[in-house]
Order: sequence, then C-alpha cells, then structure tokens
Amino acid sequence: MENNIKTTCLHGEHLALGAKMSPFAGFDMPIQYSSITEEHLAVRQKAGIFDVSHMGEIFVNGPDAEKFVNHIFTNNVSVMEEGQILYGMMLYPDGGTVDDLLVYKEYAPDAFLLVVNAANIDKDYDWMLQNAEGFEVGILNDSDNWGQVAVQGPESEAVVGKILNLDLSGLSFYHFVDFSLYGKRAIVSRTGYTGEDGFEIYATPEATVDLWKAFLAAGVLPCGLGCRDTLRFEAGLPLYGDELSAEISPVMAGLSMFCKLDKEEFIGRDALASQKADGGARKLVGIEIADKAIPRAGYPVEIEDGTQVGTVTTGYHSISLDRSICFALVDSAYSALGTPLNIRIRHKVFPGEVVKKRFYQTNYKK
Repeated sequence: MENNIKTTCLHGEHLALGAKMSPFAGFDMPIQYSSITEEHLAVRQKAGIFDVSHMGEIFVNGPDAEKFVNHIFTNNVSVMEEGQILYGMMLYPDGGTVDDLLVYKEYAPDAFLLVVNAANIDKDYDWMLQNAEGFEVGILNDSDNWGQVAVQGPESEAVVGKILNLDLSGLSFYHFVDFSLYGKRAIVSRTGYTGEDGFEIYATPEATVDLWKAFLAAGVLPCGLGCRDTLRFEAGLPLYGDELSAEISPVMAGLSMFCKLDKEEFIGRDALASQKADGGARKLVGIEIADKAIPRAGYPVEIEDGTQVGTVTTGYHSISLDRSICFALVDSAYSALGTPLNIRIRHKVFPGEVVKKRFYQTNYKK
C-alpha cells in the first residue's frame, strides 16, 4: 500500500472478504465483493451495506454558527429544526461548486455537522477557515475520529432497528437521532445515496467495525463503490467531479431547488441568480440511447450534422431498467425533453434523446 493512500477502519474487513480494491478519493476502497449486479439488486430488493468511512465530518459551533453556515451553504439552515438534515452546496464566488454536502442541525444550540465528500475534506476545511473571518465560530475537522456505514434497501429499517435496538419507524427522511455505542456518541440518519430507503450510521472507528460484522452476520450483503455509483446514477443523484465541479454550478446541474436565492446572502449567490436569469450556457440532461452500447464519461454528444454540443458525465447500461442511459452536460439549446441527440462511442454514432435525469422511481420513506 502506497504511503499516500489512506485506509478506512474497515479496510481489514474488506481484505478478509476478498473485495476487489482500488484507490478512490485518496482511499483504498472496495469496488465490489461478488459482482456489481448482485450487489446493486440486493439494495434494490433487500438490503446492502457500504463502507462510507472515507466521508468527512466537520463540526461548526459557536454564537455565529447558523449565520456562518448560511454564508457558505446554498440551502437555508435558518429554517431547520434540531435533528434535521439539508442537502446543498458550497460555492465559489463565480457559482462553481466547491462541494456538495449534508448539513446536520445538532441537538444543541449553535451547532452543526457538515458531512463532505472524501476527496474534498482538506479543501472544504480550508475553504471554511478562509471564509470564517468576522464570524464567532469554531470549526473542527473530526473526520479521522469517525467511521460510517450506509445500510440501504427496502429491508433496511427492520435490520438497522434490530442491530441498533432502536425503533426507527418514526424517523423521517433527512432526519437523525443520537444514540450511544460503547459509551461514545453515535448518529443514525435516514439518508443515503441509492434511491432506496436507508440509513447512515456514524460511530467511532472501533464501533463501526463491530457494526459491520453485526450487519453481515444478519445477512446484509456487503456492497462496493461500483454499485454505489450505478444506484445513485439511476436515481438521478450527482457525483462531485462528474455532475458538479468548480466548472459546473448547481444551476447547470439542475439543482437550483437546493439554492435558496431568497436568502440574504451566500457565497456565489449573485452568480447563480445571474445564471438563472439568463438560462445558463450549459445544462445537465439525461439521455437514453436506443441500443445496448454503453455511453461512458467523456464521450461526445452530437447533433445530426456531427457538431459536438456536449459531453457525457456518467453513463451505464442500467441494471434496474435494462436501458443504456447517461448524464451529459450539453449546450442549453439542446436540453429540452425529447431533443434528439447522438452519442459518439468510439467510431460509431448512436441515436438517443433527452429524458428526465431521474431514470429510476425512487423509494424513499418520507
């Protein structure tokens, strides 16, 4: 293992299971255990468990915590209740995306947990520190002291409740509760990245290893990052670096609903308002092609005369739907539903058309 590649607290468990490992976001992570198809279908039909301990946990507290988080975050934390979670982004002044993240409003005054993408932990932490001047806040990157697993699928409520000895039937979508494991704080939230009902559990690294073993003993299938990507993609969920980036704003990505332009201010607000007003030059769309060929990231999107008008960001032959589909960033003039577009796959052109980005009907318990 190269010295600059990190490992999660569950790394030994993955190796013991014979997982196919690969570097991801600076971590040596499991891509699959059995097969991507088997793991994908387990989540859609029963339940699967993911190691997401590589994600970052940054705590913000202090008298100006709410004001500060609202300053760096596109969604509006002023309307949150304790135990609620909001999705949104941190932006550069030009509207480009620093990261997309979850904000947890703690069961304590003036305190928030920000859960950020693994590849962006250091960048996000530095960004918060750079923009904290004038705010009376404490900002703690506590990522190394937390492990995290995600249990996803229609059977997740029953199995998570049984393993944690908690009644989770009343826990609403995008809400969380604190509990105790081995005398230390743990968190369970009704969140996920698959389009199915599910939970994410944060605990100490030691407790996370025991949780992993308990879920596997209960028959929950271990799942790797391969099917995590196929699942989130079918559900129309973006991946930072593909559908959001410093060059791709939430408006371009079709995520304006998570950007509250009626807030007094936030970094990047004026740029987003301008993009919304003029429609923006590019938009993220879904495309379905009438063939089993797979449109991969980076493939050109063309109109009939061969002019390139966009680029694929993510593409698969959908496991759940048995269709070849992709996300693509295209010139806005070609973003309307039903617009015919071609995908160039190597030396051949495959016809397709613009469809809704949520390819799969999600099954969240709201």
